[in-house]
Amino acid sequence: MRSVYAVAFAVFATLLAATPSFAHSLSGSHAWSKSTLELRTGPGTKYAITGEIAGFAPIKVLRCQKHWCVVDGPNGRGWTNIGEIDFGTTTRDVALNVPVKDLSNGEMCFYEGANYTGAYFCLSSGNTVRDLGLSGWDNRVTSVRVTVPTSAALCRDRTFQSYCERITESQPRLSRYLARNLSSLRVY
Repeated sequence: MRSVYAVAFAVFATLLAATPSFAHSLSGSHAWSKSTLELRTGPGTKYAITGEIAGFAPIKVLRCQKHWCVVDGPNGRGWTNIGEIDFGTTTRDVALNVPVKDLSNGEMCFYEGANYTGAYFCLSSGNTVRDLGLSGWDNRVTSVRVTVPTSAALCRDRTFQSYCERITESQPRLSRYLARNLSSLRVY
């Protein structure tokens, strides 16, 4: 009987390790590489290349600075350009020959209550808020309305640390990880 449990546990552990949610570091935000990522020793092209991660691979984002993030993936850990990262627990492959919407001139509104109720503020593409606490909005946002098509990275902690999600459409209630837990955001 013990051998049956041992085999079942081994199969379960193998399957669990193969899922993106268990990949690599135990901490960090789930993400995917949009293309082959060059890993560097520091945040910028002046730092040495230490390796690479294949495109469309599950990765964990450990922390970010303005344009660079430390990622952990199948072939190592290092700094890479934030523009090559797609945040979230699933890949967002774009089908070929399908027109892609221009999301660069959009706007999102962030509401205190569910279903777009209560106090709110709106931001247009290009805006970044590294610390919502400075404006009195830390851990207050519950829903997000996309008023003009765009996308945003929403993160639990200041300066894009910890768990982040990519939002591309209105959310009458944010996920349990972000509702009333939002501390930083970037509207693309």
